[in-house]
Amino acid sequence: MAVSYEKAGVNLEAGYEVVRRIKSHVASTSRPGVMGNIGAFGGMFDLASLNVREPILVSGTDGVGTKLKIAFEMDKHDTIGIDAVAMCVNDVLAQGAEPLFFLDYVAVGHNEPAKIEAIVAGVAEGCRQAGCALVGGETAEMPGMYGGGEYDIAGFTCGVVERSRLIDGSKVKVGDVLVGIASTGVHSNGFSLVRKIVSDNGFNLHEPHADLGDKPLGEVLLTPTRIYVKQVLEVIRNCDVHGISHITGGGFDENIPRIVNEGQGIEIDEGTWEILPVFRFLEKYGKIAHREMFNIFNMGIGMVIALDASQAQQAIDILASHGERASVIGRIVAGEGVTVK
Repeated sequence: MAVSYEKAGVNLEAGYEVVRRIKSHVASTSRPGVMGNIGAFGGMFDLASLNVREPILVSGTDGVGTKLKIAFEMDKHDTIGIDAVAMCVNDVLAQGAEPLFFLDYVAVGHNEPAKIEAIVAGVAEGCRQAGCALVGGETAEMPGMYGGGEYDIAGFTCGVVERSRLIDGSKVKVGDVLVGIASTGVHSNGFSLVRKIVSDNGFNLHEPHADLGDKPLGEVLLTPTRIYVKQVLEVIRNCDVHGISHITGGGFDENIPRIVNEGQGIEIDEGTWEILPVFRFLEKYGKIAHREMFNIFNMGIGMVIALDASQAQQAIDILASHGERASVIGRIVAGEGVTVK
């Protein structure tokens, strides 16, 4: 036992226990192409196992931001890992890539094996939803860096797409329609503002709010980010998708224009989808201008697909078969910027 290291605040034995606890969660995410076992210095994946002639690798990395502060307050850690996976895999999906594997990084002030197991169990659940393998990661115990019970989590994913099927927005044209897929809530962006609204109004995260139903406010805010991988990949296989936008920080105004070309703008028809109650709540108690909400939050739309109008219903039907609520929410027009009608 490393007594001197433990006196400095690092418990190696707790680290070994974490590895024992998470092995079954990691194993549950295995998929064709995975090589080796947990504990190696590097995660390995065999691209030759895939039926891809001209593979393009697409990578993404992200964290969960200050949504973690809500998890700390609620002492609820079993879904935050889903968020970490979602933020990465949904990004690579926007280029048409299938996520292959994922790695996580969890940094803690004090190693609590049961809490870390809950976090990694969430990561594994996210990987299963996305069809990618959790091939490795790192848990760093750093006393003095984080307060009691606090931690940070970040993730990395790598996906693959056939060169001929890469989605880069170059095919987006005026007249294309935008199919929006429903979000589950705030997802993992805008939480610095969310937390300010909660604090300014003196709301208790552990109690329900009349505007939001019977669940405690904190649980509503911790609803995990939707992972769209399997359902959108089926749309890509069956439709000629021109562009995909993952609606994250910056809402509609920052993210949808990332898929259009010069001289193209976006028209959004408000009322063609449900704006979830949590956004009405934030707008009301944050005293935020309605149009500004679209520049901050996803407003109930987590992902947008641009394609020819003739294929919109087919895409919506495929998404519905996976239990997704989707609708045509707007179109590509001549001009620039985002107009919400």
